[in-house]
Amino acid sequence: MVFSKEGNTVGSILVKQGKLTEERLNEVIEQCKITGKTLEEGLTEVKTLSEADIIAAKGELLGVPYVSVRAVTLSPEILKLASGQVLRKHNVVPISFLDEEKNVLELVMADPLDMVAIDDISMITGCQIERRICSIGEINGLIDKYFGSDEAMSAAEAYAKERESKFAAIDAAKEKEEADLDSAPIVLLVRSIIEQAVRQRASDIHIDAHETQVVVRFRIDGVLFKVMSYDIKLLPVIVTRIKIMGDMDISEKRKAQDGRITAVVDRSECDIRVSILPTSYGEKVVMRIQTTVSLTRTKQQLGMRDWELEVFDHILSNPNGIILVTGPTGSGKSTTLYTALSEINDESINIITVEDPVEANITGLNQVQVNNKADLTFANALRAILRQDPDVIMIGEIRDYETASIAVQASITGHLVVSTLHTNSSAATITRLLDMGVESYLIADSVVGVIAQRLVRKLCTHCRKKRLATNDEKEILGVPGEQEIEIYDSVGCPMCNNSGFYGRTAVFEIMEITEELKHIITIKSSTKDIKEEALRNGMHTLKMSAAQDVIDGITTIPEMLKVSFDS
Repeated sequence: MVFSKEGNTVGSILVKQGKLTEERLNEVIEQCKITGKTLEEGLTEVKTLSEADIIAAKGELLGVPYVSVRAVTLSPEILKLASGQVLRKHNVVPISFLDEEKNVLELVMADPLDMVAIDDISMITGCQIERRICSIGEINGLIDKYFGSDEAMSAAEAYAKERESKFAAIDAAKEKEEADLDSAPIVLLVRSIIEQAVRQRASDIHIDAHETQVVVRFRIDGVLFKVMSYDIKLLPVIVTRIKIMGDMDISEKRKAQDGRITAVVDRSECDIRVSILPTSYGEKVVMRIQTTVSLTRTKQQLGMRDWELEVFDHILSNPNGIILVTGPTGSGKSTTLYTALSEINDESINIITVEDPVEANITGLNQVQVNNKADLTFANALRAILRQDPDVIMIGEIRDYETASIAVQASITGHLVVSTLHTNSSAATITRLLDMGVESYLIADSVVGVIAQRLVRKLCTHCRKKRLATNDEKEILGVPGEQEIEIYDSVGCPMCNNSGFYGRTAVFEIMEITEELKHIITIKSSTKDIKEEALRNGMHTLKMSAAQDVIDGITTIPEMLKVSFDS
C-alpha cells in the first residue's frame, strides 16, 4: 500500500473524487488483508472503477500527471531514440519533446518510481526525463503499434536463419524441442502474436495457411483485419508451438483438434480456446480470446437502457423459473449470463454452472466442465447438480430435448435456471423449445423471460461526423418523414486506429413472460402471434433498439441493418 506525505492512498483519493465510497474502500482493504493483495490490486476488482480511474489516482498520489496514449502518434524523431526491445523491457515509451532544444523528454511509464528505467532512457537518449503515468496495457499497445511487426518479423527471420544453418529436414522431435524452448524465436513469435491480439482488443486470432504464405488476422469489433504474414515454411513450427501450449497431439496433422491456453498479458489472465483444422495448404488455427474482465461486467456496462435494466432486474428477481439468453455465436450471451449471476451471487445461495467449456472462473460459483469422454454430458451433469441442493443453475447451452426437459423440471421444482439458446428472436425461442418436444404448458409455466441480443460496433466519439438523415434513412429508423433528425457517420482517427469504430455494445430484445403470453404459449400460437403480444406488452424488437442507438449517435445504420432480422 503506497502512502504520500499526507498519509493518502490511491483509495482515499478515489473517495475524495467521488468515484468510491468510504464503506466500499474499507471492504476492499479488509479483503486485501485476507487475500494478501495490494490495495491497488484489490481496487481493480471493483467493477465500478475503470483502470484509468485507478492509474490517474495513483498519479495524483505520486505527483505524476496521468496521460492516455491510445491516440498518440509518435514522430520519426521519437522513434529513433530507443529500440522497442528497450522500451518493452522497462514498460516505458517516449511520446514528445517538451522544449525547443529537445533535451527534455516526456516519458510515459507504467511505474514512475522505476529509477533504473529513468536512468537507462536518459542515458540512451541524452535527455532529461519528465515522467508521466499510464497503464501497462496502453504502453505495450503503443509499442506494438510502432515496433510489434518488426519484433515479430525479427523472430521469424531468426528462426529461418537457425533452420537454414541446420539440416533442411527437421523431424517432429526436433520441431517439438525448438517450439518448447522459452527463448526460441518461434516461442517469441507466437507469444508476440497473442500479446498484440489481446492489446488490440481482438476476440479471435486466425492463422491461415495459403500457398506461399502464413497470414495472421485479428477479429476486432467483429471485423477481421490482416496484421502480418510470414513464409509458409514457418507454418508447421507455429502450429506445433500452439499445439504444445494447448496440450494437443503434435504428431496428429490429419484431424481437427481443440485445445485451451491460459496466458497472462499485461498482468491480466486470458483464456484462449484453440481450434486447429487441416486445410489444403496446411493446418489453419483459430484462437478465441476471452478475458475474465470482459465477462464480469456490471449491468450498466452491458449497454441496457434504464427501462431495460428495470425489466432485467424484475426477471432476475424470480425465485424460480427459466431465463433464456439467445443469439448467434459471438453475440455476448456469455457476458450477459455471467453478469446476471454476478448480480445474484451471494454467500446465502448455492450457484452451480455446467458449461462447455468453463468461460471464466468466478469466485462464489461452483463450475462444472462438461466431459463427454467421461460421460459427463449436460444432461448427466444436470441430474447430478439437482442432488447438490442448488438455488441457481446455469446451463451453458440447451442443445436437445433431454437438457431442455431437465431444465424445465428443475425450474418447476423451485430452482432458478439461466441458459442460452441459438435462435434469431425472443419469440422464436418459445417455438424452438416446442420443436424440441417440450410441452407448451410446461414452457408457459417455467420460462419467466427471454433476452435476445446482438452486438453492434460503437462509433468512435473522437471522429464521428454528424449529419441530417435522408428520407430513406428515416423510413429505416421508423421516424416520420417530416421530422428532422441527426445521425452520425464513421470517419477514422488515431484513437480508433482509423476504423471509425471503437468497441461494441449489445442491442437487446427483452421479452418478459406475462399472463397473456403464458396463455398464447399454452395454446401453441405461432412465433408471429407471440411477438405481437410481446410488443403489446411493451417489448422493443432488436430493430427498434438498434434504431434508437443510431438516433443516439452510438452506431450507424449499416451496423443496425446487420443485426435487424425483422422487417
